[in-house]
Amino acid sequence: MKTHKLYCYACYSLAFIWIFTGLTSVFFAPEIGFDILASANIEGTLADVAVYGGGILDVCLGVWLLTQRYTKLCCMLQCGVIVIYSLLLTWIDASFWLHPFGPVTKNVPIVVLILWVYDVQHESH
Repeated sequence: MKTHKLYCYACYSLAFIWIFTGLTSVFFAPEIGFDILASANIEGTLADVAVYGGGILDVCLGVWLLTQRYTKLCCMLQCGVIVIYSLLLTWIDASFWLHPFGPVTKNVPIVVLILWVYDVQHESH
């Protein structure tokens, strides 16, 4: 019973991260994403696709996780997206790894939590 509660909390917290960051990218502060991309000379249509497409993808992953359908696949895709985002940020500006708020370093424990959700799903089926 305790594992089930923790599993639900983990799913809700991961969904919150995905949905909130997606909404932030699309509605609340898209200029931050555009500024980061501009520092790597990524502008125009490609930047629009990256910021808005990435934001929509984030929201979709969060909502998908809440549905509890094909959760293992969702977990694998979440990990893949995080790896891609981390590699892109590292390529654009490796100093994000040293940022005091940890925009990239936070991905490590998030991936561990995703893998734990995957593992619980794997054991239950």
